[in-house]
Amino acid sequence: MAKLILNGKSIKAQNGQTILQVARENGVEIPTLCFLKEMNEIGFCRVCVVEVEGEKDLVAACDTVIKKKMVVHTDSPRVLESRQATLALLAKKHRFNCWVCPRGDGSCEFYNLLKDYSVDSFQFDPAEGRHDFVVEGTGIYQDQTKCVLCKRCVSVCNNVATAKVFKFRDEDGNNPIVSPTPGLPFDEAGCIFCGQCTKVCPTGTLAEVDHIERVEEAIRDPKKFVMVQMAPAVRSAVGEPFGYPVGTPVKEVEGKMYEALRLLGFDEVTDTNYAADLTIMEEGTEFIGRVQNGGVLPLFTSCSPGWVRYIEQYRPEYLAHLSTAKSPHMMQGAVLKNFYAPKIKEIDPKDVYMVSIMPCTAKKYEISRPEMEQDGIRDVDAVLTTRELGRLIKKNNIDFVNLPDYKPENKFAQYTGAATIFGASGGVMEAAVRTVYEVLEGEPLGSLDLTMMRGVGSEDQIKEATLTLPKTGLDVNVAIVHGGKGIKRMFEILDEGKKQYHFIEFMGCPGGCVNGGGQPIVKDDVMDKFEVAALRASALYGSDAKDTEYRRSHLSESVQWTYENWFESAGSHIAHKYLHTNYSQKKFRKE
Repeated sequence: MAKLILNGKSIKAQNGQTILQVARENGVEIPTLCFLKEMNEIGFCRVCVVEVEGEKDLVAACDTVIKKKMVVHTDSPRVLESRQATLALLAKKHRFNCWVCPRGDGSCEFYNLLKDYSVDSFQFDPAEGRHDFVVEGTGIYQDQTKCVLCKRCVSVCNNVATAKVFKFRDEDGNNPIVSPTPGLPFDEAGCIFCGQCTKVCPTGTLAEVDHIERVEEAIRDPKKFVMVQMAPAVRSAVGEPFGYPVGTPVKEVEGKMYEALRLLGFDEVTDTNYAADLTIMEEGTEFIGRVQNGGVLPLFTSCSPGWVRYIEQYRPEYLAHLSTAKSPHMMQGAVLKNFYAPKIKEIDPKDVYMVSIMPCTAKKYEISRPEMEQDGIRDVDAVLTTRELGRLIKKNNIDFVNLPDYKPENKFAQYTGAATIFGASGGVMEAAVRTVYEVLEGEPLGSLDLTMMRGVGSEDQIKEATLTLPKTGLDVNVAIVHGGKGIKRMFEILDEGKKQYHFIEFMGCPGGCVNGGGQPIVKDDVMDKFEVAALRASALYGSDAKDTEYRRSHLSESVQWTYENWFESAGSHIAHKYLHTNYSQKKFRKE
């Protein structure tokens, strides 16, 4: 223990703690801009500087370790003057078109700091930005006019996504920049479009590629029949932009979500949960076929497009292990456009416009893949993130909190509890095991709550379980992996060849889809990403346990009807044509 004086108050602290840690534990707020807990503690931005008696210069609170009898002032005149000067300098290199910025909703940390420290606009307007160009991408983009050189994206891409796409460059000392490989769009620079960088960026420099305008245009087009679907994880966070706390039970917001989509003008509201059940049928059948026929094992799940892009770029030698099943929202688009529209609604598939509401920025990239169409009909036309949906609802002056509940009556908004938990790390595997066990053993699994597959833990923690099938005579070894660190660790294990797995769930984002790159932003000084993921996952598990009649995908009456009428059986030739695809090695360039 060490004693120090913090703003005139004597306090005790643990040895090895930083000034920032001690201050926050004692209710003293020190502003930060570049800081990310346990990841980007570099004192680079100089916004968190404090005054320490006996020190000539101000010190960065985030990376200065406390000492005995240290006397610290966090808001002395000298400190306040320094912070204001630093912020003003950054502002002179930042373009302020806040009314069109994705962070114009009040979530811009930089703008909020400028207000807090009374940095007047006349000091830097008009500002054109440090660099006047945009790095394009199909999932995310980088607006260089807004970058404040915090390096958060560098740290997150290195340590969370592990793709190492971003780099800080300052060769001549006068023209610093943070970017992917110069001259390349994100699509060619090794990006997996997980979007984790967009969640930590303190400005609007990094954001998802906006699809709101194209969706609005489609809704206005009288020739288009516009359908919408939303991923399981969306309902775990859709209320947050409207003041609902993180982890709000699904039943409190799901009906309002459906009603908001109806009011926005969509011609038909469906739910990706339907196709999550369909995915279990296809992927589960694929797994059983590989086990029984000596196919390539372990089977890797293919629901996460960020993960799929990772293996295609960084470990293509393992592509034979990847399931050929499309992700759920692509399956849903294929079913609704190619079967429901022409056979039930008597609408030409070319006149159907499919919109997916997703927690994921990589889904925007996924819908552009040439493999995701049949006979010139794209499975999905646009993707809105959960954040974009929030902005769209507010733009249309819809009072989300006071909306009545609405429940779509079509077959494609019906689902089981197994589909609901898809959004949590381990949920896909748990859902698959419930069905695979019953198909192979001829009886339901004793307990449907496979708690050993739940929970988040650290990014490099791999959950493992062995499922014993007495009648079949198999012990099926499964594993659950999430985030770039976990993916890298799993490949190390597979390379060693010492462990034998049969089925592995991979999710590109830490914590799974509930913590996807398109979900609402929660600052890490309020709640870290694993707390957020755990609370949102709990909301999904609560829905699975309490709010659904069936908890196994193969019991879905809508899925059963789909096979009886259109696909014959899981894994059939026609099912493969529309519900499966091919994945292949993708090239990229880096310095």
